[in-house]
Amino acid sequence: MFDLSLDLVLMLVGAAFAAGFVDSIAGGGGLITVPALLLAGIPPTQALATNKVQGAFGAATAAISYARRGLVDLHSQRRAAAIAFAGGLAGALCVAALPTQLLRYVLPVVLIGIALFFALKPGLNDLDRTQRMAPALFSLTVVPAIAFYDGLLGPGTGAFLMLGFVMLAGYGVLKATAHTKLLNFASNLGGLVAFAAVGKPLWLLGATMAVAQVAGATLGARLAMRIGARIIKPLLVVTSTGLALRLIWQML
Repeated sequence: MFDLSLDLVLMLVGAAFAAGFVDSIAGGGGLITVPALLLAGIPPTQALATNKVQGAFGAATAAISYARRGLVDLHSQRRAAAIAFAGGLAGALCVAALPTQLLRYVLPVVLIGIALFFALKPGLNDLDRTQRMAPALFSLTVVPAIAFYDGLLGPGTGAFLMLGFVMLAGYGVLKATAHTKLLNFASNLGGLVAFAAVGKPLWLLGATMAVAQVAGATLGARLAMRIGARIIKPLLVVTSTGLALRLIWQML
């Protein structure tokens, strides 16, 4: 059992609240919680596993909040969610078997590209646009690929899903955010199942952080539904850029 002092637990709870708020709007909550868990002295694999515990609750809260406003139909998206779950599970099971170093070099460039797209692309708002890929094809190709990546590495998953929903599915920014949270929850849950077997998450700490995640995600989802693209776009740009810079710093 990993022993943590009260001040470290409070720090992690605060980080979870902030992560839940940011993640429910633009993704990137792991940018806050994973470094916090590592800073607390938790071993990397155990930190990632514990992060999946609390992150799943935050994503679920955001998805339910958006569903209650009619922005995502949970019933009609059950197949896509099941595919995301399987993809996240498969990715997490392949962590030790696949070389991921090349992805780590490419990822910052891709994230900065996504940030520039959402920062500079004109006309990105909450209105739906032209659909470039049928929903069934999107669920069978884009969803499992990103979910597998979420289980394998994870950083930037929300940004990748957002880009897919906006560019290929033709969703407006707010609707894309709602669907991103649902699939992110499913892939998170799949990854958690795999990590639970090998990563030995700190369940009590994860549950404690999950309470704060739920509170932050509830507040963030309400704000996103009230303001829409005007807050989602800039926060997505900031989180994607911040994650890219953190990955570059780690490599250097």
